[in-house]
Parts: sequence; C-alpha cells; structure tokens
Amino acid sequence: MTKHSDIIRELRERGVSRVAIQAPEGLKREAVSLGIDLQKEGFFVVMSGDPCYGSCDLDLDSLGMAEILLHIGHAPVDYHEGVMYEYYPVEIDPAYIADVVPYLSQKRVGLVTVIQHVHCILLIQTELQKQGIEAVVESGGPRTPKPGQILGCSYEAATATGCQEILYVGTGLFHPLGVQIATGARVIALDPVTGNIREVSGERMMRIRFGLMEKAKQADRFGILLSTKTGQRREELARSLASLHPHAVIITIREVRSDQLLNLGFPCYVNTACPRLAYDDQDMFPVPVITPQEFEIICGVRKWEEYEVDQIP
Repeated sequence: MTKHSDIIRELRERGVSRVAIQAPEGLKREAVSLGIDLQKEGFFVVMSGDPCYGSCDLDLDSLGMAEILLHIGHAPVDYHEGVMYEYYPVEIDPAYIADVVPYLSQKRVGLVTVIQHVHCILLIQTELQKQGIEAVVESGGPRTPKPGQILGCSYEAATATGCQEILYVGTGLFHPLGVQIATGARVIALDPVTGNIREVSGERMMRIRFGLMEKAKQADRFGILLSTKTGQRREELARSLASLHPHAVIITIREVRSDQLLNLGFPCYVNTACPRLAYDDQDMFPVPVITPQEFEIICGVRKWEEYEVDQIP
C-alpha cells in the first residue's frame, strides 16, 4: 500500500476531512494503523468492520458518515462517487518465474494474475522471454482495468489471449480453476508467496457441478438470490431466471450464509450474487446453490454443451 504520508497528502489535496476506511480481512489491521495515523493528522475516521470481498462490496453505510470511502486492496469494478481506491501491491521473486518454465509445454502462453501482482506483469514477461517463452497479456473488461488482471467473476483477460496454455500467477486455486473452465486451456498456477507450481484442471469441479445439477432437478421450488451489494446486484438477470420456472422466487440478500438459506427453506438456490459463492463455498451450504447457466440448463433453455462459467460483465 502507498505510504500513509502519501495517502494523507492526497486526501488533503481532495479537500476532505472525514474519511471512512474499508479493507478485506487480511488487511484490516493495516487499515486500523492507517486510521490511527489519519486521526493524528486531524481527520475524522470511521472504520468498516464488516467483511469485505472486493470492490463489488462497497460499504456505503460507512461512506454516509464521511466525505470519502478509502477502499483498500482492490481495483474498481465500476465508478462510484466518493470512493478512493488504494491498491496493496505484493512483489514476486523473479527466481520463481524461471522455475515455472519446465511446467510449460508451449512457447507462447497467456499470462494472467490478480490485482496484487499486476504491477509485476512486465517483470514476469521479461523473465519468461529470457527463457524463450512469449507471454501474451491482454486487457479484460470494465471490471478488470489492468492488463492481465482477472477476477473470480471476470476471466476476459484470459480468454482474450487465445492461447492453448495459460500461466496464472497468484495464491489459491479458485481463480486458475475459473480460468481453466472459462478458456478450456491448459492452466499452470504459480503461487508467488510459496513458489509452489501445479497444473490445474476443472474436471473434478465440473463433476461436482453436474452432481449438484442432478440434485437440483428434484427441487420443486427455487430461490433466486439477488445481492444488494453495489457491484453484485444483477437484477435483470434475476428477473429473467425467475421467469423460467413457475415456483422460482427472487430473494434479496446481502450476506449469503448457510443459516439464512436453511431458514428460508428452499431445496435449491440460484446464485446471481458473487459467482464464487456457488463454485468455492458450496460445501458450506445445506442445499445446492447453482449458477444462472446451470439453472438455464435445468429449465431446458440452454444445452449442457453450452455450459459456461458464471461471470459478471
């Protein structure tokens, strides 16, 4: 993250005195430290204590108490007046880039990463070029403003490379699994923190999704989850999905939790909120939570061969 002194200077240049700060779980303590420094400089500060999963999840209630919301750790997915975004860049050891070369089967590969590492894209390209590998970097959609950047709801930068093999640089398996399903390419994932390298396949996930769809076919009612979060509200999609089944009901919801779904009592839910909920959090839910595309297949308006990973444009 930018030095606190630089943030203080920019806030003063903007002429604000009341600041709300929002950060994801792993950066909340850093945000508290920043808040204390801002208070020492005479700013009124309010901290958002709610969970934060991305810039699609802006805390507008906290913004209502301030002149600006300082959102830490994410890139903007859309424009919202009064929000100032502060990235949290994480460096990459160049030695890890050379280590990944033996795992690559192609001399021309797509290259994608997440916002924390996008500033290292040129470094990665240069290191791969030294090893005789051409790394293709493309721009994504409106939600991913940095070249090579992907989100768990947007893989356009990966698809746009047109490559048969893609290198993902980042932690975790959710993003590279999404890349693999969205593109059909061979995907190699490099963890820039541990240096671990592995090939990622979405085959097991697809088997799980198929099993959930078979179970969902037995449901007599469907709850269509409509998020009230700023960058996740897909109301038009929710309305369209509800029209496909006589016993489908739209449910507005902010935090999708297992106890809420259990209390509502539907045997199956269709998720139009963050796509990660259906793919990555399914084990936490008491009943199937399927994607819009999967619901369309169940309702007969989409063929299984037309399966697509859920993304938010």
